[in-house]
Amino acid sequence: MNQPAAEIVQFDNVGLRYGAGREVLADVSFTLYPGCFYFLTGASGAGKTSLLKLLYLAQRPSRGLIRMFGTDAITLPRERLPGFRRRIGVVFQDFRLVPHLSAWDNVALPLRVAGQSEKDIAKPVSDMLEWVGLGDRFHARPATLSGGEQQRVAIARAVIARPDVLVADEPTGNVDPDMAIKLLRLFESLNRLGTTVVVATHDLHLIRKVPDSLIMRLDKGKLADPTGALRYPPRRRVDRAADDADGPLGGGPIGESRLP
Repeated sequence: MNQPAAEIVQFDNVGLRYGAGREVLADVSFTLYPGCFYFLTGASGAGKTSLLKLLYLAQRPSRGLIRMFGTDAITLPRERLPGFRRRIGVVFQDFRLVPHLSAWDNVALPLRVAGQSEKDIAKPVSDMLEWVGLGDRFHARPATLSGGEQQRVAIARAVIARPDVLVADEPTGNVDPDMAIKLLRLFESLNRLGTTVVVATHDLHLIRKVPDSLIMRLDKGKLADPTGALRYPPRRRVDRAADDADGPLGGGPIGESRLP
C-alpha cells in the first residue's frame, strides 16, 4: 500500500498587508497535500488574488510561516526561487503571454526552460493546443487571439510541464460553458497525476463538477474552515501512473518533465 504523501504547502498564521494599511489577509492557516483539488472562493476584495500571489511566490507575507516542498519559502534565497517557481504552474487572470511569441512557442516555453529538446516537446505542445481547441492557431501571436483563445493558451502553458502545484485565477472566465468543462477535466487529469490544484472561481456550477474538491472560502481576509478539513485535510493516496486516455497529459515526454 502506498504511504500518504507529506504536505506540499503549509500556511501557519499568515498575514499580509501592503504598506501601512490594514491586513488584507489575517491569520490564514491551511495545509495542502499532493492529489487534492481546491476551489478558492470569496467576494471581490476578500483577498483571493493576494493569497494566490503567496502561493506562487510572487509575494512574501508580512508575518507567519509558509512552507513549500518541505522548505521555508519566506527565507528562501533569491537564487533558489526560479527552481521553486518552475514547480508551480500559474494561470493568470490577465494571461501574461509573451507578446512576440506564437501560441505554440508560449506553450513550449516551460518545457524549453526545463531543458527538454525540441524533438521531445514538439508532439506534447501540439497535442495540448489541439486539446484546447487551438489546433489551427499554432502560429498566431497573442495580439491576434481573442480573450478566450488567450486564456486557453495560458492554461495550456501552465499545465504542459505537469507542475507539482497548479494555481489558476478565474481560468474559465472567458470561455464558453462547454470549453469550461473541458478545461476543468484537464485540471482533473493533472490532479489525478499528483498535482495539487487550486482554482479561484465564482462559478458554483464549475465547483459542483468536482465533488471531491475542498472549498477555501475567504471572507474579509480570513479563511473559513468550519470542518477543519483545510488545516488538517485527509491524506489521499496518489497514483502517479494514472493515465487519462482522453486527454493530452498521459505518458510521453510531458511525463518526464517533472522537476526533482
